[in-house]
Amino acid sequence: MAEHEQFTLKHGEHLLLVRSRPSPSPRLPDCPTAPLEKDATSLLTKVPTPPPPAQDQWLLRLPNELLRKNFRAAHFTIEKDTAALKTLLKDAATAAASGRGATQQDALRSLDAMLGRMRGVKRKLAAHADTEERLHAQSAARIVHLDQLYAVRGADDVRYEAWSRRRLDRLLADYLLRHGYNDTAEQLARERGIEALVDIDTFKSMSHIREALRGGSIAEALAWCTENKKELRKMESKLEFLLRFQQYIELIRTQSQPKLLEAIAHAKKHLVPYWHTYPTEVKQAGGLLAVPPGASHRAYAHLYAPARWAHLADVFTTAHYSLLGLPPAPLLHLALSSGLSALKTPACHSSAGGGGGGKNKHPPSTIGHGVCPICSVELNDLARNVPYAHHTKSHVEHDLVLLPNNRVYGRQRLSEQAKKAGLPQALVKDIVTGEVYPGESLRRVFIT
Repeated sequence: MAEHEQFTLKHGEHLLLVRSRPSPSPRLPDCPTAPLEKDATSLLTKVPTPPPPAQDQWLLRLPNELLRKNFRAAHFTIEKDTAALKTLLKDAATAAASGRGATQQDALRSLDAMLGRMRGVKRKLAAHADTEERLHAQSAARIVHLDQLYAVRGADDVRYEAWSRRRLDRLLADYLLRHGYNDTAEQLARERGIEALVDIDTFKSMSHIREALRGGSIAEALAWCTENKKELRKMESKLEFLLRFQQYIELIRTQSQPKLLEAIAHAKKHLVPYWHTYPTEVKQAGGLLAVPPGASHRAYAHLYAPARWAHLADVFTTAHYSLLGLPPAPLLHLALSSGLSALKTPACHSSAGGGGGGKNKHPPSTIGHGVCPICSVELNDLARNVPYAHHTKSHVEHDLVLLPNNRVYGRQRLSEQAKKAGLPQALVKDIVTGEVYPGESLRRVFIT
């Protein structure tokens, strides 16, 4: 540990900086320094776990985004229906004041229409209020879940193991929801009691639209684009244009005269306005009129390919994640890749056998493989393309020597191993193979 290394302790709303080795202070008669050093040591052993990593921030970010979306929907409902009610009321008042032959029945029908509209507004606002209450309850449960991490004393605390297990269940549920296994994720969340920590409804609606696109239906995705039109425009998303383009392609695919005329009208209304934004696609739309689906034309063959539906589903999924501030990859992948990278060493994917030209009769070393997760059969292939951990300090021994079996160790380590084995001072023992060699057979090794 460095001489002036500092630790930050969370204590209520204050931050206390505790030095690992405080500078000596003057000795007071009634205040000996020994208890102070003991208290500082006890504080250092109770350093709390740092704040949640980035993959846990979405727990609070997603309900906040959904609350904003729910508020905008409620505001739009009030503005729209209030304007309609004002128009109905104004028309009824004008007709009654002008005496244009408006009967009592007409006035009653107008009032009934306004009352029906107001009841509809009340139902919509009640639904928005229920959604807001549910999202606030989710946020409160997630704050409690994340705050439990600050009560943990360290990684060896039993509560940290329970919290990590709960977090793993949450990451597994997120992975299942992203891949469309909604029923399995819902059952896992129910059995583990983490319904408030998983956004099942949000992923269910996303999965429904994604599967509809893969099945060749655009209506659901277009309705979603209409609902989030302003946000998608700010994001400069290409999703709505691609959906309209696919509608145009499907009209051309029929090759019937009425559908071709409808396709031309569709292009004028929905594609031509994007001429300056997506000129290449708009030009392809014009040329598509002269190229039927069966024509072998490379420039247009991919537009009729069934794989476009899967591409549209992927574009929608990416836009959905970006709109809600979710990472594009499953959170389980982020946690797993960072954990694998932190534990991975060059020895995990290299042969442990020495280069003794066949003279080494001992098999490759497997010491440590039983406790190394990266060396396990389950994770070894997964970690193959993960980068190695970034070490800021060198751990290379300064007194390296070469044994006759071509293995390299530190001289001090060999001496300690020989002493533990009870060997004479002139002998050393290979730490891995157990072979014993005289000390004069060692050769000094220099790193170049």
